[in-house]
Amino acid sequence: MKKVIAVICAFALVACMFAGCGAKKTETSDLEYVKEKGTLVVGITEFEPMDYKQAGSDEWVGFDADMARAFAKSLGVDVKFVLIDWDNKALELSDKKIDCAWNGMTLTDEVKSSMDCTKAYCNNGQVVIVNKDVADKYNTVEACKDLKFAVEAGSAGEKAAKENGFNITSVSDQASALLEVKSGTCDAAVIDRLMAAAMVGEGTNYANLTYTVNLCDEEYGIGFRKGSNLVEKANEFLAASAADGTMEKIAEQYGVQASIIK
Repeated sequence: MKKVIAVICAFALVACMFAGCGAKKTETSDLEYVKEKGTLVVGITEFEPMDYKQAGSDEWVGFDADMARAFAKSLGVDVKFVLIDWDNKALELSDKKIDCAWNGMTLTDEVKSSMDCTKAYCNNGQVVIVNKDVADKYNTVEACKDLKFAVEAGSAGEKAAKENGFNITSVSDQASALLEVKSGTCDAAVIDRLMAAAMVGEGTNYANLTYTVNLCDEEYGIGFRKGSNLVEKANEFLAASAADGTMEKIAEQYGVQASIIK
């Protein structure tokens, strides 16, 4: 009887092992997952000229938005843009609330350790924003240490501000950081250089603001879940878009052609 039970247990163990192997073989890849649901969900914040809505429109536009839309089309799926707390982007990816983070995302060591990223496609930097009437006074890092800064939580701007010993208040996004300076609740902000070029100065809603100190240079990339095979597809798309002129054409539309990496 004991021998019979032992044989039955052995067969059961073998069956379980084969069942486990089968489950691994049928595991859905990220590419298959996106294609099955028919939508690429892109995590963003409001960030002109990368992702923003024009007045009177509900459609997200911008260099990153248009590129993401084209990438989704290349996969044969629709695109959906979702506003997220940028500080939680890695968690949003792992929980499958979004499929990628594509919003002028700086390729920091922290970002690259928490998600799988594409090659860099755009150059950028972090700059100090102040009122025009005090720009001459705050044109060095040392002078800026007297100011109260608004920065986007979890952003490269927040990191640069901390590294330079600035007094900071974290806000939800870079647009909010600019509003803090405009309203006078903060003295200064640290935002992306590309955003500053598009949103600050004469002819903008922040005509009284300007940027002074360049704190650092950096590069943008796209973030996916750890182990995602969409990274390879995105790299192929970026290379093809650079080769056929699509990337440059979209960049020219939003005034960022000088920053793209071909």
